[in-house]
Amino acid sequence: MTEDNYSLTTEFILIGFTDHPKLKTILFVVFLTIYLVTMVGNLGLVPLILMERRLHTPMYIFLGNLALMDSCCACAITPKMLENFFSKDRMISLYECMAQFYFLCLAETADCFLLAAMAYDRYVAICSPLQYHTLMSKKLCLQMTTGAYIAGNLHPVIHIVFLFRLTFCRSHHINHFFCDVLPLFKLSCVDPYINELLIFIFPGSVLVFSIIIVIISYLCILFMIFKMKSKEGRGKALSTCASHFLSVSMFYGSLLFVYVRPNSVKEEDKDISVAIFYTLVIPLLNPFIYSLRNKEVINAM
Repeated sequence: MTEDNYSLTTEFILIGFTDHPKLKTILFVVFLTIYLVTMVGNLGLVPLILMERRLHTPMYIFLGNLALMDSCCACAITPKMLENFFSKDRMISLYECMAQFYFLCLAETADCFLLAAMAYDRYVAICSPLQYHTLMSKKLCLQMTTGAYIAGNLHPVIHIVFLFRLTFCRSHHINHFFCDVLPLFKLSCVDPYINELLIFIFPGSVLVFSIIIVIISYLCILFMIFKMKSKEGRGKALSTCASHFLSVSMFYGSLLFVYVRPNSVKEEDKDISVAIFYTLVIPLLNPFIYSLRNKEVINAM
């Protein structure tokens, strides 16, 4: 391989949604609206929780950090995607690519642990209300939040370090609207087996661990709900749990489909529509699902 052939390996072209040029303006407006609503909803929630003392509880601390990570996810992906709708070259450098993946992976990994922590918090609040302040102490809440951020920062670093072992000498077109590592593996002229194995092991472990906590927590909550004597209380609780579980299921399900399923590297063409859920839709919906339906948040506003 000559030096000339390697000179172009540090830049890639994001194909994104350019297969639909007639829909370019409509898609731009739609995604810009989603981005603005996401940022206003999530970043508006963070100072609200900080300023309102009544919201200084574990549930809202987790929720505020979830909103912060959803904002991080939106900032990592959407601005570059919007720029590419009207950009002629749609280029992204390898280092920009790594930075975009780092912040996305940070946000998604932290979200996994924060959602698991929120599910456990709701389990304790509903199933053991008298022991809530003992089982969900501020110290434990701080440890869970700190752990989510530590894991969120370490996880992308591992993948980025091993990304340096790859050399890119094939087509520079990435068939995606952001720079994910899976499409990069397909462009590598070095066998990416180790990278693929790490993608399966680490995201798989994070997802399985957090999903188990979420499922067990919600099953215990449902069991407690069905023991309620009040039909009205049972209906409200079921409605709340259903909306929460739907959001969590879409988030974890889309991540499992993209990163943990067999042949995920070879079939990245199917990932674009699924990636829209965990990068755009879920960060948009979370403030409405977890906050704007909550009386305490509405009263604080």
